[in-house]
Amino acid sequence: MSEEWKLNKASSLPLHQQIYDFIKRKIINGEWPVGTKIPPQRKLAQKFQVNRSTIVYALGELCADGLIVSKVGSGTIVANNTWSVLTASPPPDWISYVKSGAYHPNMQIIQEINAAEADPAIIRLGTGELSPELLPSQKIKQIFHRAHSLSLGYSEPKGSLHLREMVSEYIKSKGINASPSSIMIVSGALQALQLISVGLLYRGSTIFHETPSYLNSVHVFQSAGMNLFGIPMDNKGIQTHSIGRLKRQHNGALLYSIPSFHNPTGILMSIDRRRELLNTCKKESIPIIEDDVYGDLWFESPPPNPLKSMDEQGQILYIGSMSKTLGPGLRIGWMVGPEPVIDRLSDIKMQTDYGSSSLSQFAVAEWLSSGLYEDHLTGIRTELLERRNFTINILNTYFKEIATWNVPKGGFYIWLSINKQISIHQVFRKALKAGILLNPGNVYDRNNQQHIRLSYSFATMVQLEKGLIRLAEIIQELNS
Repeated sequence: MSEEWKLNKASSLPLHQQIYDFIKRKIINGEWPVGTKIPPQRKLAQKFQVNRSTIVYALGELCADGLIVSKVGSGTIVANNTWSVLTASPPPDWISYVKSGAYHPNMQIIQEINAAEADPAIIRLGTGELSPELLPSQKIKQIFHRAHSLSLGYSEPKGSLHLREMVSEYIKSKGINASPSSIMIVSGALQALQLISVGLLYRGSTIFHETPSYLNSVHVFQSAGMNLFGIPMDNKGIQTHSIGRLKRQHNGALLYSIPSFHNPTGILMSIDRRRELLNTCKKESIPIIEDDVYGDLWFESPPPNPLKSMDEQGQILYIGSMSKTLGPGLRIGWMVGPEPVIDRLSDIKMQTDYGSSSLSQFAVAEWLSSGLYEDHLTGIRTELLERRNFTINILNTYFKEIATWNVPKGGFYIWLSINKQISIHQVFRKALKAGILLNPGNVYDRNNQQHIRLSYSFATMVQLEKGLIRLAEIIQELNS
C-alpha cells in the first residue's frame, strides 16, 4: 500500500475524520480537481484498511460540505474545491483536458495491474521482467566506479557512436550486418514503436500483428490514429497464407512480429516460417518491424537468426533492447534499418527527448565491449531454465486436469490455456483478492477468455509455488 493512504490508528483522531481530512486535502490542493471520480467505497476501504461503514461516514461528511456529489450511474465525483466559491473565475477544468488528450488511456485492467505491481506483498505471476535478484546491480556499480571519464551531456541524435559501434559488432553474431550509421539508440523498444508510429505512418494505417499480441496491451499505434489487425498463429509462428488478401482488404501498412519467444505465447517461429513470412511480405511490399527483445534468452540452443539477417532490401526495422536482460531501468534499446529511416526517426527523437541517458549508454557499451554481457547471459539463461522447469513441474502436479500449456524454449512466458469456459475476469479478480497478480489473455486479445500469461522470470521460487497452487484452487472453485 502506498504510504499516503496509511492511517495513524494510534491517533486520538477518529479514523473517519482522518479519511475526511485526507480526501479534502486532495481536493483543496488540486490533486483531485472538479470532475475527478472518487474511488469506489470498496476500494477506499481496502486502501485505508478500514470497514466500509467508516468510508461511508467520511464520504457523507464530504458530501454535506459540498465537496463531492454522488450521481446514479456515474459514481461519486469531486463537485467543488472551495476555490470556485471564493474566486470570481473558476479553476481550470483539467478533466476535460485529460479526456481530450490524443494518447489513449491504458485499458482499465492494465491500469489495475500497474497499480498492483507497486504492492511489495503481492505475488506477481505475470510480470515480464527479470527478478531483482537476477539483475547485475553490483557489476553496474563497478563499471561506473572504474570509469575514467563520464559525459553528462547530450549524445548525438542517433546515440553514442561508441555504443552504436558495439551494437554493430554484437548483432553480427546474429547474422545482421549494419554499420553504426544505420543504428539508432532508443529508450527501450517501446520508444522505437512510438517513433515509428509518428514518423513513418499515416493516420488510418493498419498494422498487422500476431494474435494474441503484446501490441494490444499498449496503445502506441492506436493513439497515433492507426488500426491493429491480428493474424492467427500456430506452433511455428504467424500464419502467412492470408497476409496478401488481408493487405488488399484492410490496406495493411506494415507487419509487427516477435519471432523469438513471442510475447505472450512464448512461441519460437521456425526457420521455414521466417523465410515464408519474409518472402510473403516482400511480394506484398509490406515492411516488417521485428521485435527481438527476447532473442538472447534461449535455453538449450539459440533460435534461428532474426528475419533481419535475411533482409536484402532494407525491408525490416529491427528492434533490440537490454530491458529483458540487463534491467528495464537502464532504458536502452536500438533500432536498425535503412539510413534515411534512421535519420528521420533520430530527428524526431531529438525533438522529443534530446537523446537517451548518456550514463546508461556508457554502461551498456562497457558491458558489450568487455565481454561481461555474454558471461551475464550465460548465467541468466541457466537461472531462467531452472525457473521454467520448476514452473512446469508445478503445472504438471496441480494443473493437469484443468489446463494445458506450452513448454517454451526461451524467454519468460508460458501461455496457460484453461480447459473449461470460465470468466477470466473472475479468475483475475479472485486471484488479486488472494494477493496474486495475473496477466489474463484478454490483455493481449480482447476476445480471449481462456488464457493466462504466466511468467517465471520475476517471482521467487517460493512465490511461484505458493501463487500457482492457489491459482489452481481458484480455477477449480470457479469450475465447480
